Amino acid sequence: MTQQTESPVIFLNSSRPIAERVHDLISRLTLDEKIGQMLNTAEAIPRLNIPAYDFWSEALHGVARNGRATVFPQAIGMAATWDPDLIQKVASAVGDETRAKYHAALRRKGFAGRFQGLTVWSPNVNIFRDPRWGRGQETWGEDPFLTGEMGAAYVRGLQGDDPKYLKTAACAKHFAVHSGPEKLRHVFNAKVSPRDLNATYLPAFKKLVMEAAVESVMGAYNRTNDEPCCASEFLLVKTLRGDWDFQGHVVSDCGALTDFHEGHKVTKDVVESAALALKAGCDLSCICTYDHLDEAIDRGLITEADIDTSLARTLTTRFKLGMFDPPEEVPYAATPVSAIACPEHCQLAYEAAIKSIVLLKNEDNTLPIRESARRILVVGPCANSIEALLGNYNGMNENMTTIMQGIVARAPEGNELRYADGCLLTQQQEVDDWSIASASTFDVTIACMGISPMLEGEQGHALLSPEQGDRAQITLPPVQVEYLKKLALAGAKIVLVLTGGSPIVLGELEDLMAAIVYVWYPGQEGGKAVADMLFGDVAPSGKLPLTFPKSLDQLPPFEDYDMRGRTYRYSTAEPLFPFGFGLSYTHFTYSDLTLDKRMIRAGESLTLSFTLTNSGSVEAEEVAQIYLSDLDASTVVPLHSLIGFQRVHLEPGERTVITFTVTPEMMKLVNDEGDRILEAGEFRVTIGGCSPSERGVRLGAAAPVSETFIVSA
Repeated sequence: MTQQTESPVIFLNSSRPIAERVHDLISRLTLDEKIGQMLNTAEAIPRLNIPAYDFWSEALHGVARNGRATVFPQAIGMAATWDPDLIQKVASAVGDETRAKYHAALRRKGFAGRFQGLTVWSPNVNIFRDPRWGRGQETWGEDPFLTGEMGAAYVRGLQGDDPKYLKTAACAKHFAVHSGPEKLRHVFNAKVSPRDLNATYLPAFKKLVMEAAVESVMGAYNRTNDEPCCASEFLLVKTLRGDWDFQGHVVSDCGALTDFHEGHKVTKDVVESAALALKAGCDLSCICTYDHLDEAIDRGLITEADIDTSLARTLTTRFKLGMFDPPEEVPYAATPVSAIACPEHCQLAYEAAIKSIVLLKNEDNTLPIRESARRILVVGPCANSIEALLGNYNGMNENMTTIMQGIVARAPEGNELRYADGCLLTQQQEVDDWSIASASTFDVTIACMGISPMLEGEQGHALLSPEQGDRAQITLPPVQVEYLKKLALAGAKIVLVLTGGSPIVLGELEDLMAAIVYVWYPGQEGGKAVADMLFGDVAPSGKLPLTFPKSLDQLPPFEDYDMRGRTYRYSTAEPLFPFGFGLSYTHFTYSDLTLDKRMIRAGESLTLSFTLTNSGSVEAEEVAQIYLSDLDASTVVPLHSLIGFQRVHLEPGERTVITFTVTPEMMKLVNDEGDRILEAGEFRVTIGGCSPSERGVRLGAAAPVSETFIVSA
């Protein structure tokens, strides 16, 4: 055994504790050098051989904005898989590609620039509370439990499981109470009650911090209850670092600190804004203001010790990533460039796309397309659209398969297959496409419609959105509605394939379609996945991670952050498609729900079991869902709350018994003061293939089964 020679420079000695190494490095820096590390564009320190580093990298559904990468389905599509194990594998693959690209950048130019680093600003765990929000596609849906489970899986995959080093540093964003409108985000004050805050808006963040150990948190642009989120005493000091004991670093959203004086008007100038954010614990500023920290010191608003505190947190992250250690000691540093878009990752992208597809309607078993279908017509503006595969914050790949390409590759030889544009995405055309006159001569028409990132996204990116990224209306664009009606009236048997990242209201179109499939923004393998599902090579198994309302009339005003009337948890309006809904090519039956106790004392758990049966003739996967309702609550509580789910694969006729423990924590309500408490009373547990909904059963979901139990004081 050879004796290792310790480095005389403590911060370079990988055997010393990170806190000690961080302290040593900070002690060697001048004030100017410290300030040079406080923006996302951390400056090089040549005298210490420390290269420049840009903290800003993106990995929402694959490495983004950095050339070639595996493009997985958009986050809302991955949420529709309801498969945390798969999502952790996806995120691990994303982490591998992030590592490979980072080390390639170091080898090529000696530093990592923007979008080339290991600090990835994902996942987005804001609650998708309103379908008009253009960035809802980046989230994991409307439910705090599902969002927490899926977001935590993504964090674990990104950060890896090495006991010493992080694969990448994940980031929970945007903290907190942030979900539009986009055009108001730099001035908006989200007013929210303590009950809604702790029952809906914060639980996913809490889970990522306290259970998944997310390394960083990004503050939101808006104010929450009058405080700018990136300088909020309640959010950053009391909740994040106080109640949750967060040990990582906080980064601002890009330009958010400038909003303090220009938008929110809570400070007089850029210097006051920088000081306010730093004192509240915003450790790193993206783009703005922290280059004025020296002026803040001169004014007496902050001290150099305040800078040291925040700098220690961001440097700790860099040490955890192995940036100051010999590459041979960092296991992830050996990740080869061949990992980027490798066959294994492409297969994961295909699996994620398959599991994300949600079958919403299948009249007379129109799908899968039968062998007897000899003439097939494919139409629509999304059939050959690359944009409809990608979503926002996307990477790029040379082998992206559009829906049309997937169908062409999969359709049986000997059949007639035709393609027509049919209509444009939003623009009115001058003449009717020939497909209308010919529609009745085809056995099936696959209409690839919907929306694209041109119509929804972040402020400044959705070029066709008059609402700066949001959607003023949630119907299909009128030109598509008009074309589909003409097709139907001409006698076409239509399979409607919808792309998008948010709910689409169908109105009377629902009755005119033979089948409806929602495929989200399905990523590079989307075309192959959609085609394989349409032709029956695999059964659809995705479930909606959010409610599709029937119209905007069912929703409160967009700017209202009160949860009353929103999501399946608080709305009594009948939805178009309920949360958790999704059909299959087979039929599942839920039965034999039993509880081990009918009455328990407060603080006790109970165990339930039920039988899930594949009652049809096709092997498939089902997502069994468990909901809890507090029937005797003393305050406003959700009508139903998702407390568990399990994805199960069953052969035809196969059945399985699923057991689940309902814990006291699941039985707690959030009172008007925002505290989680357990009250005595009657509870109802419901199991089924979607959230409790008469509409869901009428649409073909398996009938749910419910039982009640009593919690005594």
